[in-house]
Amino acid sequence: MCGLTGFYSKNHNNREQILERMMKTIVHRGPDDSGTAHIDDISLGHLRLSIIDLQYGKQPMTSHNDRYTVIFNGEIYNYIELRQRLGAAGHPMKTHSDTEVLLYMYIEFGKEMLNRLNGMFAFVIYDNVEKEMFIARDHFGIKPFYYFSNENSFIFGSEVKAILEHPNVSAKVNEKALHEYLTFQMVLNSDTLFKGIHKLEPATYMVLKEGRIIEKKTYWQPDYTIDDTNSEDRYTDELLVLLESSLSLQIRSDVPIGTHLSGGLDSSIVSTLASKNYFGDIKTFSGSFRESEIYDETRYARIVSDSIHSEHFEIYPTAKDFTDSFEKLVWHMDEPAAGPGLFPQYMVSKLAAEQVKVVLGGQGGDEIFGGYARYAVAYLEQCIKGAIFETQEEGEYVVTLSSIIPNMPVMREYLPMMKSQFSSGMFDAMDKRYFRLINRSLNLHQLYDSEFLTQRSEDEIFEKFASIFNYPETPSYFNKMTHYDMKTLLPALLHVEDRVSMAVSLESRVPLLDKRIIELSAKMPPTMKFAGGKTKAILLEAVKNILPKEIVNRKDKMGFPTPFNEWLAGPLQDYAMDILTGKTAKERGMFDVGKIEKQMKTSSKFGRDLWGALNIEMWFRKFIDK
Repeated sequence: MCGLTGFYSKNHNNREQILERMMKTIVHRGPDDSGTAHIDDISLGHLRLSIIDLQYGKQPMTSHNDRYTVIFNGEIYNYIELRQRLGAAGHPMKTHSDTEVLLYMYIEFGKEMLNRLNGMFAFVIYDNVEKEMFIARDHFGIKPFYYFSNENSFIFGSEVKAILEHPNVSAKVNEKALHEYLTFQMVLNSDTLFKGIHKLEPATYMVLKEGRIIEKKTYWQPDYTIDDTNSEDRYTDELLVLLESSLSLQIRSDVPIGTHLSGGLDSSIVSTLASKNYFGDIKTFSGSFRESEIYDETRYARIVSDSIHSEHFEIYPTAKDFTDSFEKLVWHMDEPAAGPGLFPQYMVSKLAAEQVKVVLGGQGGDEIFGGYARYAVAYLEQCIKGAIFETQEEGEYVVTLSSIIPNMPVMREYLPMMKSQFSSGMFDAMDKRYFRLINRSLNLHQLYDSEFLTQRSEDEIFEKFASIFNYPETPSYFNKMTHYDMKTLLPALLHVEDRVSMAVSLESRVPLLDKRIIELSAKMPPTMKFAGGKTKAILLEAVKNILPKEIVNRKDKMGFPTPFNEWLAGPLQDYAMDILTGKTAKERGMFDVGKIEKQMKTSSKFGRDLWGALNIEMWFRKFIDK
């Protein structure tokens, strides 16, 4: 796990000093080693967190004939198998690093190498004969890649802050993206909150010639063609095999590893399967809050820890921890985060980094297998609509009204969402209904200045949403929802995963995001994946015999909730008021300062409106105001 940065420019003045400044901003990503290369008009910088081949994996790495040079952030989990194949093909492999494997895979297969890789990656390969840069990002966007491009230069980095150190770039607000964040608490597609700075989308590569993008292409997309020829037993057997295979690959490391263990289904699967093939007792890490039982699932984490005999560590973050770390976290994130879970994730990562250098987590399970309660809310409406109008929008019902009733307790904590969903536009088209479920802009008028909000076009934002949601190859509501979340929410959550781990120089791996698992899930009939409206039904069926029964039978999905809004009415009130109602915020003209204090005392327990406002204001201070 590393950090990379660099640029193309025909102006070679001070390029060593410029690259040094860019690298300095992301040194937390790779404190173990660093390297640079200046080839033709290309400058490449790399910061290394040493995980594989600690001695010889130094970057930038150049091929034996000096033609190709690579800088790489991530891990190629199947590098041992690929290395054997490359050796048989006659390539002179000198190290045992996955970086060298990546380099020679490109030499052997060109662009076609991408779908042979099992891993998380963002990399740049420069060909000094063709004078081309080949840049690619992994299938899900686990590892980041940002870039700025104009007529004179192409500037890139693992984090935006590195790009901002280049003299050709200045921090300016992307107004449309800002209003997207207010709607979704994330920015869609390749846009960022910085004008002119883009993120390379997941499963995408670019080719550059003399600093100009001459090709950009999505190289992978799961096929949602439903295969109903297999039985549920066969699907669950295959799924378990793939889960075990992914974990056996991802525990490969030349340094100690551990796992995040919240006590939820996904982290319990990862921890249990990792422990099966790991040498010795694995270390597990959990976090919770002492304010109330509704914020504490450590008892479930301990059940799993006991079952796998892990060395278990816990942390209980406080409001003071939040005030001590919030500004630093906003800086590490580059852009405002999707939800207050950022804070406890950082605290658990900090705990883990004291014990290990690599940690495995359960990220991705909700988006692949339908783990969010809003899917059940959506299908409750779908069932009622089908029963009243005797329609079958998806052909065969995925969920019937009678079958969903036993699984409705999962919706108990989401009554406000249900009231909002059913109060207007009930039985609309699928895209409009799902947009309402994820739209976080309903209370903006209670926080933001009315004139500022007139700049926001909900129609334009909806059209951008719909272009992703209505992907033509997703033939069911369930697949449309999970596909949309995989393309939008998942990269936003992985953004958090990357930043909180890299902030403490910890490598974070996400074994559920193995493309073989997603490809299998995509072709499963939705009637199996979401049987009876039960979240993660097929995943539960696959792992029910390897997990403690208390985990399998859990009804109370928590998802690491935080007492953030309770703190706002208590120990965080002065801190938040100072940020949102002080002189700087008033002069910005975005907020309706008169309504802020009232909102702090009346927001719902898990409301995220004030979280978004705090993030935006602090982001402006750190990156725009400086």
